[in-house]
Amino acid sequence: MMRLNPIPLLILFVMILAVDLDARPNLFVKAKGGSFYVNGKLYRFVGANYWYGGLLGLEKDKKQGIERLRKELDFLRSQGVSNLRLMGGAEGSGLLNGVTRVGPPLQPEQNKFDESVLEGLDIVLAEMARRKMKAVIFFSNNWEWSGGFQQYLIWNGVVPGKWLAQKPTWDELRDITAKFYTCRPCMDGYRKQTELILGRTNKLSGMKYTDDPAIMAWELANEPRPMRPAANDAYRRWIKETAAMIKSKDRNHLVTLGHEGYVGTEDIKLFDDIHADSNIDYLTIHIWPKNWSWFASGKLAEGLPTVVAKTEDYIKENTAVAMRLNKPLVLEEFGLPRDGESLDPYSTTGVRDSFFERVFSQIGRRNIAGANFWAFGGTARPAKGQVFWKAGDEYMGDPPMEEQGLNSVFDRDSSTWKVIRRFAASSQRRNRTT
Repeated sequence: MMRLNPIPLLILFVMILAVDLDARPNLFVKAKGGSFYVNGKLYRFVGANYWYGGLLGLEKDKKQGIERLRKELDFLRSQGVSNLRLMGGAEGSGLLNGVTRVGPPLQPEQNKFDESVLEGLDIVLAEMARRKMKAVIFFSNNWEWSGGFQQYLIWNGVVPGKWLAQKPTWDELRDITAKFYTCRPCMDGYRKQTELILGRTNKLSGMKYTDDPAIMAWELANEPRPMRPAANDAYRRWIKETAAMIKSKDRNHLVTLGHEGYVGTEDIKLFDDIHADSNIDYLTIHIWPKNWSWFASGKLAEGLPTVVAKTEDYIKENTAVAMRLNKPLVLEEFGLPRDGESLDPYSTTGVRDSFFERVFSQIGRRNIAGANFWAFGGTARPAKGQVFWKAGDEYMGDPPMEEQGLNSVFDRDSSTWKVIRRFAASSQRRNRTT
């Protein structure tokens, strides 16, 4: 019997395996020039802020929480929403600035972590993967509703604990939060939480988070601001160090800041500088006409033309930075109250619908690659006769310090979903043909 030489067979097997591996789709989102790509194809999207998505699976009634999550994800996918922005973890519990925080916290006490909390993130990521959806996850928060930077400062005695129950003025809040960037123990605590999330293996899928293509990007925080010009240099250093750290541990995923645009830095040049870093893959901006007093209280409809004009100018000015840096930009948060600034979930949304239409129409123009509205309220509804969130209430899009129903888009808001579906379908068509 003639004996075959095993060496050529082995080489052939390796070549076939290499070809097969090369043929596998690469489902990670990549940034190239001013656009996103998945497996070499253009990726533009209509998305939603669903920050509480990782908390639903942690409800005491697990079945109810997970069933709500699945129902809402199915609904979102049916409307063409393919990208969701999620909270990675909260810090501390109880009041902060007099506001009841969301939870349960990933870090209940400084440097003490409850890793079971990440099982909620495991669930939402596994469910999103089944629906071919992408997640953007922010690690911490500039604001009080999930603990964030202020909690680190209180833990380390940089600012007094009175701010747990007491609400600061705007200037006091700026003074407080600006100290985060020069508090080394605070930044170290943030880093430990970030590294914990980055090192996580999903208990449901068995996949490391760093290997999970259901994750599109990591965000340093929700709306990280220097808060005071005196903190600008320390803020730059923190961004540079943190982005480099994330990239050193995860080369598969994009990194961005979770930024509002030049309103957040009070300086377009600083906004440009921090996004020029090679470890920052794309830019984000947030648009808040009510918070930024772009219309007079009680005159939402009358103020719509001004709101639209200021929105388009703001987008144009920030997009010019993205174009200069040759990076994509996402309109990551934008919201507007219901007609008459009503909190009634059954009231109309005509002004909001017009606003959403103008924002979504920007997708595909210049370097604008996607838009995530704020925020999906799902099947929840505000408690009758109660304005603000209380522990035990259902989560919806409005965080606890804001009136419940103020900016939430509920599953029954049919006129708004008509707008969303139209632009989602348009983005998907362009993705297929480009």
